[in-house]
Order: sequence, then structure tokens, then C-alpha cells
Amino acid sequence: MRGTGTVAELVRRQWGDHRPALKHGPTVLSHHQVVEGAAARAALLADLLPRGGVPHLGVLLDNTPEFPLWLSAAALAGAAVAGINPTRRGPELARDILHTEAPVLITERSHLPLLDGLELPGVRVLVTDTEAYAALLAPYAGARPGDAVVAPVGADSRMLLCFTSGSTGAPKAAICTQGRLAGAGASLAGHFGVRPDDVHYICMPMFHGNAVLADWAPALAAGAAIALRPRFSASAFLDDVRAYGATYFTYVGRAVQYLLATPERPDDRDHPLRLGFGTEAGAVDAARFRERFGVRLVEGYGSSEGGAAIRRTPGTPPGAIGRAAPADDLAVVDPDSGEERAPARFGPSGQLLNGDEAIGELVNRGPTPFEGYWRNPEADAERARRGWYWTGDLFYRDADGFLYFAGRTDDRLRVDSENLAAAMIEHILARWEEAAATAVYAVPDPVTGDRVMAALALRAGAVFDPAAFVAFLRAQPDLGTKMAPRFVRILDRMPVTATNKIHRVALRREGFRCPGPVWWDRHGDGSYAPLDAEGLQALLARYAEHGRQL
Repeated sequence: MRGTGTVAELVRRQWGDHRPALKHGPTVLSHHQVVEGAAARAALLADLLPRGGVPHLGVLLDNTPEFPLWLSAAALAGAAVAGINPTRRGPELARDILHTEAPVLITERSHLPLLDGLELPGVRVLVTDTEAYAALLAPYAGARPGDAVVAPVGADSRMLLCFTSGSTGAPKAAICTQGRLAGAGASLAGHFGVRPDDVHYICMPMFHGNAVLADWAPALAAGAAIALRPRFSASAFLDDVRAYGATYFTYVGRAVQYLLATPERPDDRDHPLRLGFGTEAGAVDAARFRERFGVRLVEGYGSSEGGAAIRRTPGTPPGAIGRAAPADDLAVVDPDSGEERAPARFGPSGQLLNGDEAIGELVNRGPTPFEGYWRNPEADAERARRGWYWTGDLFYRDADGFLYFAGRTDDRLRVDSENLAAAMIEHILARWEEAAATAVYAVPDPVTGDRVMAALALRAGAVFDPAAFVAFLRAQPDLGTKMAPRFVRILDRMPVTATNKIHRVALRREGFRCPGPVWWDRHGDGSYAPLDAEGLQALLARYAEHGRQL
């Protein structure tokens, strides 16, 4: 992805371009106004950052114009932006901010309560939607790009510190340099044919790599405009797309399912949108989305760390993501031995026949653009052990080299000595017309290994019918004999993280001892019944009998 220059060069290129560049509600800024604002903020930053310190700034904002303005400002100044997750709380939030070593934190009034009582020594907080902030910025209004730098600007300059989700342990801050970010933007812009008159709708949170690497960066590289939604809203999605003239958007997690769960309207296809790019929509929901909205969803694979990428190419089979990018040597290996897994074999209906021997962890055995984590050598070593980049994701690979996503490594289940991947079962359950969102995860078996548990958020007005659900399961040709859920939890709405991914950690933690109705197949024969207090006590007694912990 290198060889395309720096983000700073892309920002400077906007000078003198008076076409619309940034849309947010009634606010519209031209490209020239964006770079003017970025230059002013870069000059302010140069005066605020202590000499000799780490050139970092924290950004605790929703998707408002200040976020991309500070991204551009950091690029011009040679600084790095650490996006701070506003769903973190208390000591964990303080830890994230202090870990970045940023002496300046940019935030807004709505997030000030999050900072109440936190010990943040050496951190100056700027509140963007205040008169004090406007007064602080005013003297720098005449700054030009390049007037103020805090560190040398080059392809190897740190540009982003992207925190991982932190589902286990403290979040790690992946480093992304200006060269890698500019390269990613240019690559996606070329791959998707982004034009200067396109409008990229950014509704995923900008503190996360998805929105910056896959939405903001390709727009910047192509000279296209962006439109901001402070936070994702399924009900406001189409109205925003029409109002902004949006042609492209990115998604993660379950956003597509939430869009499909909105009431259908006669004008669902009346919009300028032509493409969505993201992960984990699933083939069933992607087909439903295209049928309803007339928009193609392209599944991709990549991470904030940049260690491996998969490209969708012509001829990619249904359900596959694609093949390895040209510079990558990707393999699916056993996570313990490192031995390559067997090619996938499929049945006549496309079902995976040999998941136990085909599913493994995706690794990149070739040169990788992984640039490490900030101040975390242990995580660096774990990610890059044996000289390979270990993605932490489960895949399987067919005989032609096409790769299929099977979930995270911590989403593996072992049922009756057979290894299963949660994502594969989720994709099957997503076909059930009553389900708006699905999640599959492991709960301990009373004796050994795991049992399959599924959480289902039903469509509006639907009621869980166990007989209909069993009939659906039995009609699925690729549902293996170990895959049927033993426990089914019914939810009004699926819990999600701040990046709109299913909050599996919370679901696993609660297991079947959770609020809301839970149905269980006590004997594994499809006879689902409510898990009442008496059944729960009997079940817990079995765990105690065999000494298993929940």
C-alpha cells in the first residue's frame, strides 16, 4: 500500500478546490474550507504540544466535522490521532486516554460527563462546541498548510492509533502510518472506482478503523465528499442518503440487519446509493439488501493492524470473501501446530462437509504491513509469532484458493469432539425469516466441551414458535448434526459494541442464566421448551455433579 505518498499531501491537494467536501446536517464545507480549518488546527496544535513530547492527540468525539478536521490537521502537523471510544467508562476510559500519552484531548460537551472524576494528569481538554474553543482557534485562522509541524511529515509518520475492541484484556492501540493510510485510501478508491463527484456516507464511528481507513481515506484520495452521521441510525439511513446524495457507505457488524429490519417502503430503491463495503453481513442478508434497496454489498477483509487483506475478484463464489491480496501469502493453519489445514469440501447445496479439518486461523506468511501496537511489545510478539502475522480470525479455503470467513478464534466451539465455527451457524440461522439478528456462542457442556447457544432478535411483531424453528432447522441442508442450538435466547434487540458488532462477550458471560425468555432442547432432539426455574436448577445440578464451572 506504500508508494502513494502521505495523507498530508492528499490534504494539501484540496487547497483552492471550492467543491463541496464535508456535509453534516445543514453545514457544508468546501475542500478549500476543510484544508483551511485543518491548517488552523495544526497551528494551534503546534503551540499546545510540549516540545520533545510524543506528537499525539486524543479525539473523543461523535462523527462531527471536528473529527475529520482534526484528522487532516494531524496529518499536516505530523501528529497522530488516537480515537477514544465513548462507550468506555471510568478507569478503563482513563487508561485508554493515558495510554496514548496524548497531552491534548479533543471532545464535545455531550461527552464531558464521561470525564468527570477521572485522573488525567498532563492532559489538556478542548471542548469543541464552546465559545472558549472558538476563541482559542480564532488567532490561527490565517494559517496555511505546512506552516506548523510538530514532527517530520513522511510516509513513516504515525497517523493513527486505532484501539482494538478490547473484548479480552485492555484494548491495544494499533499503529497506522501516513503512508499506509494514504495507500489504503488510494487502493480502495481505485478498486471501487470512486469519483470526485461521489459522496461517502460515514455512519460508522470514526474512532474505529473502519470509518477512517475504508470511508474517509478513499474519499480523500479521490477528491470525493463525505457526509457525517453522528451515530448510526437505521431509521434515518435512507433519509440521510437522499439528503446528502450519498453513493457509498461502509458497515460493520449488524448494521445491515438493522437496516433490513426497518419497515419496507415503496421508495426503498429511490436513492443514489450504489455500493456498501464492509464485513460480516453474510450472504443471505447481502442478497436481501440488494433485492430490497438495489445496492450491492461487497464483503471485504482487513483490520486496523493491516496485517492481511483479502480482495474480492470476479468469479468469487457465493459466501466467499475472495483471495489473498497480491502481496500476501495467506494460509489457513492449525492455531496450535501451524500446519496448513485441508481444503474445504462442499456438498451439493454448498454446505461445508469437513469443517473439523478445514477450519483454522488465517495467517500471513509473507511480508506484512503490520506496524505494531503502541507501547505493547507482548502484543506485537503474539501477533507476529513464528515470523507470520496471525489474524485471530477463523477461515477455511477451497481448492481454488478462495477464502471463507468462519469467525474469531475465540468464537470456536467444540461439541462432542467436533470443532465448529460460530459464524457458520449464524449464517444459517440468518435465513430464518423471523430473525432480524442472530448470534451464536459457546456455553459449557455439563460433562465436557461446549454446547451451542443462539441469541435471536426477532422481526417486529414476530413471536418465537419452537415448532416452526425446528422445522426451519431440519430444512437446512448445511446444518451439521452438532450445529443445532441447545439453548435459544430471545431478545428485543441484540447487544452491540460501539462499533456495531455483536457484544458476544456479554452474551457468553450471561449464558443461559440471563434475563428474558430462554428455550432449551433438553435431549437434543428438537423438543424445545422454556427453561424455567425448575429446569435451570436441574441443569445446574448436572454441572455441579461433574464439577464444571459456568
